Amino acid sequence: MILLTYLLDVGLLRRLSLLDPIAVKEGNRLFTEFKGALTENFVLQHLVACFEGTPRYWTSGNQAEVDFLLQVKNDIIPIEVKAEENVRGRSLTIYNQHYNPPVRLRYSLRNLKMDNGMLNIPLFMVDYTEKLLNLWR
Repeated sequence: MILLTYLLDVGLLRRLSLLDPIAVKEGNRLFTEFKGALTENFVLQHLVACFEGTPRYWTSGNQAEVDFLLQVKNDIIPIEVKAEENVRGRSLTIYNQHYNPPVRLRYSLRNLKMDNGMLNIPLFMVDYTEKLLNLWR
């Protein structure tokens, strides 16, 4: 069983994880280890505020894991969160092969782009997810 803990605020998560604020500013090794978790928590905060229902986590055993599944109307949309521009990963590809969702979402530091059913949303635009999805439809 996998236990994931998310908080209502990224600052609370940082505080409870005992991560010194200077580590974020300096980008030291300790922050690098927490960067993914802080970024996922940031995206989740916005998704919960903008959409009904709670995003879920998906895994296919050891093969793949998708950070969040979000129901938008009658569609289930897989979401991957990346804390950098490096977006390599095969989890959304494996999910796509199994379930063929209407769109896949990825949040990262890359530019806004729709490519072959994958909508990449820059992290700073997470609040625009619903509007971007409506444009895509």
